[in-house]
Amino acid sequence: MTILQAVLYGVLQGLTEFLPISSSGHLFLLPTLFGWSDPGAGFTAVIQLGTIAAVLIYFRNDLMQVAREWTAGVFGGDRTSLGARVGWGIILGSVPIVFAGLLLEKEIDQNFRTAWIVGGSLIFFGLLMGVSEKSARQTKKYEDVTIKDAIVMGFWQCLALIPGSSRSGSTITGGLFGGLERAAAARLSFLLSVPAVLGSGLYKLYKEREVLMGSGLTPTIVATFVAFVSGWIAIDFLMKFLRSNTTWVFVWYRVALGVLVIGLALSGTIPPTPSESGGLAHVSSQATPR
Repeated sequence: MTILQAVLYGVLQGLTEFLPISSSGHLFLLPTLFGWSDPGAGFTAVIQLGTIAAVLIYFRNDLMQVAREWTAGVFGGDRTSLGARVGWGIILGSVPIVFAGLLLEKEIDQNFRTAWIVGGSLIFFGLLMGVSEKSARQTKKYEDVTIKDAIVMGFWQCLALIPGSSRSGSTITGGLFGGLERAAAARLSFLLSVPAVLGSGLYKLYKEREVLMGSGLTPTIVATFVAFVSGWIAIDFLMKFLRSNTTWVFVWYRVALGVLVIGLALSGTIPPTPSESGGLAHVSSQATPR
């Protein structure tokens, strides 16, 4: 992987991780369009550490409030405060994706990464977001968030394990169905992403450390830093955008991109599965005992 490729992967990861348009879908399409080797699910998971760093810094005040009030509640303080509720919600809401991720790890890394699944997920979950936008009440502000809201969004977050679905898109959709305002759903979605994305990135970093810390070290560092910068930009944009706009622009973008992916695969322009001839994916497979 060249530095330019790493920069492009980082930009795409950062922008699409938080906009509800699917980072996995875009990271699938990029190498297939340009004939690059698939960087692999491990590389993708690790550079997400850059995007989660953007969340930690951007929402540092929220996270500090959660940590302070959750800790106080554990030791006999107010257990009904916003920070305590969100804290327990993040903890309990992260449990489903941990179990689902470990259970489906092989399928996610290999069998799910096809043009049919990516394209179909982009379309289906995009339309589902449209249904939530059309039918949701959107009466609950962030200050009204309950532990149940976060747990329910945690189950919706499991859908992000399907390439093309979008983690932020799935959780925001779940939040809208639960009656949250758009900005409130996005805010809780970002906070809920911390354990899931951080845990996934560190797990993949450890599991594929020989590759990522060897020949893949430089491109991984570059892509992770670029993902941090572009991720920060995407968070700031989305939080401001959803205060006065709907999600319909993302719905139609997802549908159009999904149709494009399936159309390119049917025409033979891109392979149904990403190429693994060379690059980090190839190195990873060679480094894994058979």
